[in-house]
Amino acid sequence: MSTSPTFITCTDLSFSWADGTEVLDGFQLAVGPGRTGLIGVNGSGKSTLLRLIAGELTPGGGTVRIAGEVGYLPQNATLDTGLRVDRALGIEATRAALHAIEGGDVREEHFAAVGDDWDVEERALAVLDQLGLGRVGLDRTVGEMSGGECVLLRLAALLLARPDVLLLDEPTNNLDLYARRRLHAAVEAWSGVLVVVSHDRELLELVDRIADLRDGEVAWYGGGYSDYEEAVAAEQEAATRMVRVAEADVQRQKRELSDARVKLARRKRYGQKMFDTKREPKIVMNARKRAAQESAGKHRIMHQQKLAEARERLDEAVEAVRDDDEIRVELPYTAVPPGREVLLLRELELRHGARVRGGLELRGPERIALIGRNGSGKTTLLRTVAGELEPVSGEAVAHVPLRYLPQRLDVLDDSLSVVENVARYAPEAGNNRIRARLARFLFRGARADQPAGTLSGGERFRAALAALLLAEPAPQLLMLDEPTNNLDLASVRALTAALEAYEGALIVAGHDVPFLESIGVTRWLLMEDGELRPTSAEEVAEMMDGS
Repeated sequence: MSTSPTFITCTDLSFSWADGTEVLDGFQLAVGPGRTGLIGVNGSGKSTLLRLIAGELTPGGGTVRIAGEVGYLPQNATLDTGLRVDRALGIEATRAALHAIEGGDVREEHFAAVGDDWDVEERALAVLDQLGLGRVGLDRTVGEMSGGECVLLRLAALLLARPDVLLLDEPTNNLDLYARRRLHAAVEAWSGVLVVVSHDRELLELVDRIADLRDGEVAWYGGGYSDYEEAVAAEQEAATRMVRVAEADVQRQKRELSDARVKLARRKRYGQKMFDTKREPKIVMNARKRAAQESAGKHRIMHQQKLAEARERLDEAVEAVRDDDEIRVELPYTAVPPGREVLLLRELELRHGARVRGGLELRGPERIALIGRNGSGKTTLLRTVAGELEPVSGEAVAHVPLRYLPQRLDVLDDSLSVVENVARYAPEAGNNRIRARLARFLFRGARADQPAGTLSGGERFRAALAALLLAEPAPQLLMLDEPTNNLDLASVRALTAALEAYEGALIVAGHDVPFLESIGVTRWLLMEDGELRPTSAEEVAEMMDGS
């Protein structure tokens, strides 16, 4: 590691995509040692900013300066399945040279390749073990590992390289509960400069500060995500008060301007009366009239300026209040009476070996959290219940209309607009009715006419959720597979609000425990060692603490 101070500075940074879409303009940023959580709504430029800092993108203007070496873990990165683990870790050449020396080949080139890194294998195995990959070994191939393990392997390569600046973009996406805990521990132990983009609340609690990227600028908040929420809530309360004060000031200035106009009108009538009755010499009356007009003009201008200033203060106060709309929907037709049979699984054996022994019943508006390691069979179970896969044996019988939202969000046709996509699921509903419903999912006016292929990750999820929840017949069983992957925190809040309005039965497969707890889970099921069994929130917490 470098001994010089480590930091990131962005000065007057500008960047636009090839189609002219502006992401950053005159952007300023300075990041020092410690852990920084970078948050912001989908499309605000978080991932683009990390790519600019990492040197993967070239800015249109301004500069990026980094003191020290940079390590970057991109979002949704893939590795060649034929790649060996030691090569993925970046130690293949060093390791080969070390083995050659140990075998008696003492050529100078081998010593040059090893340098001072004589313990490279021990360090590599220690890092792999730290991340829960101790069983993997250095000679296996990436193709033998799960997607979540590949993410941890890429992180292991960065930890081995020991960069001064570490950039992580949504690192917990697609990680199961156990892998998330390993990554959390690695982040907590990091001692250099770290910037992490994430929607994982638990991960964001481990940072030293939050950088909120909004409208091309960063606002800083000390502490983790809970501290950020408290600070924003206090800011918004103060901003709302300022709006009320500014509104009252505008009304007062309007009244004073109106009163002034009435007084001036009275003076004008009195002066005209004096002029008509010729009670004073003409020269005196004309002078008095001119003075009155000048005074009236100054008086009117003064009150108009005060009103304009009051309106400007109101505009500034309104701008300080965040416009973070939330989904607000009513879905009465999704309601399931307590006790009604919704789903029956009987001696179900799934493809790839997982099974549900005996029977499992879901009744009434239950909310089930389906958890387990990556590859344990959660998605296979949901797809079998949805009718997309045939079971090897046994049966899955749904007694109510159901809808399934997969991780890939491929329920949408990219060539169709949001309105047209919803119409596919509710063919009897008219255009006006669909648009009225979509407005509650924050697709209003022209936004409802956007092609699905142009939507951001959060917008795409919202459109897919709207299509399923507004479907006819209304779904009384909704199944969601990893719904918070790739969603920003505002979109997660919107999803939570939508699910609060949903009155049917719910099955959610996921690893985001705070989100699962927030939606009012009534039963926890764990897919482990090829079998589905009941568990509890307390047992989940114990498993995670011990992972």
